[in-house]
Parts: sequence; C-alpha cells; structure tokens
Amino acid sequence: MTWRRTMEDLFSGSARDALAAAAPLAVRMRPRTLDEVVGQDDVLGPGTFLRRAIETDALTSIILYGPPGCGKTSLARVIASTTHAHFAEISAVTSGVKEVRALIEEARDRLGMSGQRTIVFIDEIHRFNKTQQDALLHAVEDRLIVLIGATTENPFFEVAAPLISRSRVIVMRALSDEAIRTIVRAALADAERGYGGSVELEPEAEDRIVRVASGDARAALTALELAASIAPADASGRRRVVAEHVAEVTQTRHLRYDKTGDEHYDLASAFIKSMRGSDPDAAVYYLARMIASGEDPKFIARRMLIFASEDVGMADSHALLVAHAAVKAAEFVGLPECRINLAHAAIYLALAPKSNACYRAIDEALAEVERGAAAEVPEHLRDRHRPGADEYPEYVYPHDRPEEAKSQTYLPAPLTGRRFYVPESLEDTASGGGQDPA
Repeated sequence: MTWRRTMEDLFSGSARDALAAAAPLAVRMRPRTLDEVVGQDDVLGPGTFLRRAIETDALTSIILYGPPGCGKTSLARVIASTTHAHFAEISAVTSGVKEVRALIEEARDRLGMSGQRTIVFIDEIHRFNKTQQDALLHAVEDRLIVLIGATTENPFFEVAAPLISRSRVIVMRALSDEAIRTIVRAALADAERGYGGSVELEPEAEDRIVRVASGDARAALTALELAASIAPADASGRRRVVAEHVAEVTQTRHLRYDKTGDEHYDLASAFIKSMRGSDPDAAVYYLARMIASGEDPKFIARRMLIFASEDVGMADSHALLVAHAAVKAAEFVGLPECRINLAHAAIYLALAPKSNACYRAIDEALAEVERGAAAEVPEHLRDRHRPGADEYPEYVYPHDRPEEAKSQTYLPAPLTGRRFYVPESLEDTASGGGQDPA
C-alpha cells in the first residue's frame, strides 16, 4: 500500500511538473506571493484592508472587478497558496447550480467536522444567471463559504444586488506601462519560470509590447512568448527579439478595439463631451465608432442614462426617459437594430437644453452629510406610528392646507435655509436654452 501511494505521488508530481513546463509564459509567471503582485498597490499595498485580511487569513467575501490581465485570477491563486482554509475553484462558464450546491454541502460538512473554512473562487461570476447567483446567497451570508468572485463587467450591473451587499467589491485597475515593463523584465530574468537571460529584448521591442498590451499583463507576456518563438537563436542558443518580431505577432491586436485600453476611454469621453457640447453630428460619429469596434451597447446606453441626469437634468426631464428607453433597447433588442435606438437617444441628448443642477445638488448634499453631524429629523416630520408620537408638533398636510404649509420647514434645524438645488439660468450653457424650472 505504501509502495503504491509512493508511486502515485511520484506520478502525480511528474505530471504536475510536465504541465507546469508546458504552460504558457503568462501562466508560469503568475505571482506566487503578495509581494510578487505588480501594479495594484491601491488595493494590495501595505496597510490596505485586503492585504491585512489575506495576511491574517481573515478574508471575507469579495468581488474582484477589473479589466482582463490586471491580476484577478493571479490574486485568487496567491490567496489559495497562503490561506489555511480549503480552496475550491470553479468557472461560471462551465459550472451551474448543481456544482455550486455540491460545493456548499462540502463546505458545510468540512466546517462541521473539522472547523475548516472554505474559500470558493468563481471566475467570470457575471456569467452566472440570477438562479445560479441566488444559490450562493445563504452560504455567503451564513459564511459557510468565503466567496471570491472575479469579473471584467461592472458588478453593480452584472452581479445580483443581494450578492453584492454580502460582499466587498475590490476595484482593480489596468496595469500601468511601468508595471507591464516590470512584469516583462521579470519574465526575461526568471530562470525557473521565464527565460533566465536566454532571450534579449531590444528597447524598441519592449516599447511595442507595452504599447499593444494596454495594461494587460497576459497580453504582454503572450506577445513576448510569441516574439521569442520566432526570433532566431545564435550559436549559444540566445535569442534577440527586435521590434519587427513583436510587430509580426501582434498585427491583429492593433486592429482590435481594446475595451480596457486608451481608445475605449477616449471614444467614450469624446462621445459624452460631444453631447454635452450639443453637437449631434459628433455624438453620432463617436457612437458609430464604438458600435463598429464591438463595444457593448449596454455600456453606451448606461453612459447616456447617467448623462441624462448629470448634464441635461431639470432642463429637460424627458431626457431621462429617453435614455432609460435606450438602456432597455440595448438589453432586449440588441445589435444591430438597437443602433437606431442608441442614435435616437444620443441625438436627443445632444440637442436637449443642459443643466447640471441635479448633479451639483446631490453632491452638495452628500458633502454636507459627510462633514456634518447627523442632524435629527424635525419632530413634525417623524413617523407617527410609535409610542409618544401624539406629543409631536402638528404636521400640516399641504394638500388640505396649502397656505399654512408654506411656512412649514423640512430641513433639520441646523440646516434651515441651506440650499442644495439651485436652479440655474441656461443662457450661459452650450444649449443657450431657457430657464431651469424651480
């Protein structure tokens, strides 16, 4: 029995080594410790919530949200290697409710029998439908499992709200150019997992890899690996990668619209600013650029929904209804037909009069709440369904006694007279429209 177990261990160990050696460079170079994670200091730097939670093995459920190649899966693997909890990993692409429930039952048994926690990593969690996400709720709430979800889509739109409320969303950013350079150079130098000095990268080739990666570490390492594979070796076996090698293996990427790169943000910014500047032609042009490049129509519609209140606001409240209709069209009609709905909304918003009074009002109110003490609700406005409520001052019902109600105050006493919503004249705005209604 011992001999058989030894042979099985040797076989499985050899198999793991063989698989590791055959893995792509991007997989081999995954960080193994928190200190090897590059470019996410905002969420993993010394003293941050997430780093302390990982180091003390006190992690609670989190949703990792960020663009491809920023390190979400790598971070989950680092957690797997450092935690004392049992770590299980599934993909939302290939798993369903049955697999989720089986994991939860195993976690329940494990916790009951040995007291060991279970961490479940679900990659691309946004691909789970509502039923699949609901299957996780009670297990996450009761802490039968600690959930680590990873998603490239905004979780506040794509992940069920009850699951979001039971987790903490961690926003991970696209990697900076310097972070990409650090990762590429580490792969060139690492003798165990990378090239160990057997590949030399010319500065222009490195610049090109960084540029086409657009903050995606996986894309950068893949480009390096492909370029190294076509670079000729000298007599000693050393390969010199030049810019032409990188260009040859990244031709198609230059033609693609990178949803996390500069073009994505530049086009979205130009689209919003064209509508704000009341230029319908420019707005439709940038809309067409995004559609032709493969942008998610739901992203475009959501940006217009925000714009309708942020930039049009009370100057034309119908704008919010038009934008909301565009969101529904993007969800239920889809491309190519919803391009017409999106154009309809974009042109309407561009031509609408503009006011950012609502935007300023809520931000002023939030700032007041943040810096001020929690002022008590005036007694005449408080709920009457409680003991002692009869002693409150009378509330004047405006529909019955409109003249008396005019003198009734509504803000807490310390804020009496404070104005958050300030109607503005639109004569100074790009639209040159009329008066913002009071």
